[in-house]
Amino acid sequence: MRPKAPCADVPVRVDWNSAPGRARRLREELAVTIGVERLSTARGAESPVPDAGERAAIAARIGTPTLIGALALLSLIVVSLDVLTGEDLRLIPLLVVVPALVSVFCTVRQTVAAAAWIMPIVVVSRLVSGGAFWDIASGVCFTVLACALGVGACSLRIRHASEIARLRSAAVALQRQILRPLPVLTDQVLVEGIYAPIEEDRLVGGDIYEVVQSPYGTRVIIGDVQGKGLAAIGAGFAALGAFREAAIREPALTGVVDAVEDAVARHNAFSAQTGEIERFVTALVLGLDGDGRVQAVNCGHLPPRLLHDGVAAPVPLLRTSVPLGMAELSNEARVPEWLDFPSGATLLMFTDGVTEARDASGAFYPLDARLSSWTRLGARELLDTLHTDLEDFSGGVRRDDIAALTLRRSSSGSRSHPLTVGADARRAAEAFSGR
Repeated sequence: MRPKAPCADVPVRVDWNSAPGRARRLREELAVTIGVERLSTARGAESPVPDAGERAAIAARIGTPTLIGALALLSLIVVSLDVLTGEDLRLIPLLVVVPALVSVFCTVRQTVAAAAWIMPIVVVSRLVSGGAFWDIASGVCFTVLACALGVGACSLRIRHASEIARLRSAAVALQRQILRPLPVLTDQVLVEGIYAPIEEDRLVGGDIYEVVQSPYGTRVIIGDVQGKGLAAIGAGFAALGAFREAAIREPALTGVVDAVEDAVARHNAFSAQTGEIERFVTALVLGLDGDGRVQAVNCGHLPPRLLHDGVAAPVPLLRTSVPLGMAELSNEARVPEWLDFPSGATLLMFTDGVTEARDASGAFYPLDARLSSWTRLGARELLDTLHTDLEDFSGGVRRDDIAALTLRRSSSGSRSHPLTVGADARRAAEAFSGR
């Protein structure tokens, strides 16, 4: 019979130094952090402030002094030519197109100023030139209408650009919840990385990664969802969500992998119900606890490369299992392996977007040959060099998502602070690398 949960008014004593206690404390800290972020987001929604993208969308591409000077010079030239041509060719009426041209590059206020500048010139010119009343009236009305259309077009352009900027900003925020920014510094390892989706205007594609500081050490995953680009995000998000939870909850690395397997299987079952494609995920899951070795469970993924003492070599993984989402096709349980990860070494994890990049002749990217000449590079420099060389090798033609992570052991001795992410981790990484 399932035991009853303790009453709310009965205090529960938790040993915070035990592994379950540390896990509970970490979960509570994460819950508080997420709650504060949601509260900040909700408060920010009450008084929205344009972000950098929206401000850039509505900003003028031409400065006001430059615009005034250009209008004055253009008016002077057109009026002078109109005087020279006389009644045979009237050029001043052509100035009515100026507000429409200005609306493409400038703000509404600048477009209104341009219309206010041009309208008197054209109207006065039309009155001075004389003619029938209806000719003069139609010319004046056409001038006013053209200026008004220019201002309206500018307003619509800026509104449309602002909406696109807001949508892009929301998409960026959402995608950042899927993949955390790098680098990440934990008690055991410093993780740097590069990520390049096949769709360059997106931040997330079919490749996934995550780093979790748990009571049982640092857990790292890198994976490749079947398919490319946005279509593969659903299965990738399911795998990442399960990994983040299981990495803290499960003592054994195989338990973490089994939890991710179940999540991918559930996602595929839902996809089948909605008529979408079922997908599998190749993944390499590592566990580091600071003893100089790494525990690995390979689910059909490419083996990592170890760079140490001037040598770059593939790490042999002899117990590779089927990809995540395909466990029902195999009767063999997933078994962890132990890998040597000495101090000062760099462990490179990557997806097949790296090894399957091709040049103009169709040849595959020679990763191992390249790494043999980069063994003395630091982790960040190695990734930057790899990314640049991949772009040069493929001629900028990307056929798949690209993800690569480098792992270097942190300094010995555990620290009391939690994992460090983003800019703070960058400063810590520079101090760690001695640069």
